[in-house]
Amino acid sequence: MSAVAIITARGGSKRIPRKNVRPFLGRPIIAYSIEAALGSRLFDEVMVSTEDDDIADLARAAGAEVPFSRSPATSDDHSTTADVLQEVLRSYAALGREFEYACCIYPTAPFVTAERLRDAFARMKESGADAAIPVTPFSFAIWRAFQMQGGRLAYIWPEYAPRRSQDLPPAWHDAGQFYFFRTAALLASGTLVGANTLGIEVDELEVQDIDTERDWALAEVKYRLMLERAASRSKAD
Repeated sequence: MSAVAIITARGGSKRIPRKNVRPFLGRPIIAYSIEAALGSRLFDEVMVSTEDDDIADLARAAGAEVPFSRSPATSDDHSTTADVLQEVLRSYAALGREFEYACCIYPTAPFVTAERLRDAFARMKESGADAAIPVTPFSFAIWRAFQMQGGRLAYIWPEYAPRRSQDLPPAWHDAGQFYFFRTAALLASGTLVGANTLGIEVDELEVQDIDTERDWALAEVKYRLMLERAASRSKAD
């Protein structure tokens, strides 16, 4: 078995400039992802895909590899995560290296832990899934969502308007943390979420998109809470 961790960290983030190396509670936020990947001991290599020299230097200092630079084609605002991952795997293949498994870890995912990575990998293998993705439930029934048109509200799905929220099916969304996958499946389909993708539910208190300053502040609050909860469990044990 061979596996690689791919941390996708381009330098051109727009909404929070330089967010991939910005200090999160005193440490560059990308360091949390690198630490989790290394600590899991699952990977033959932990690498950072970037076109940015400063990010590359920081990644190497934290223990990751940067064996090649990301191309301009996958460094703009329109490239997808799947595009980046396929480029990385093909670049490794050109160097004579191939991996059976890979895990894409976002650089702004401080809630990812070595334990969670090990659990996701074990569950993916045991279930025979092609991929495993952490998800968290929507806190409101999405089937009763509104759209706004000219300042006026309208149901997106009016057929669900009479239904009580507790009678509607639950829905989950991507936690935005990591994607474990079989490399052959990704290269064949070009997508991370196919028909054989395992969802791993994560507590919404340990999930936070980080796209604005408000998001950043909320993530720090939630991270401190996660540490407090972990400390409490440790004392109880």
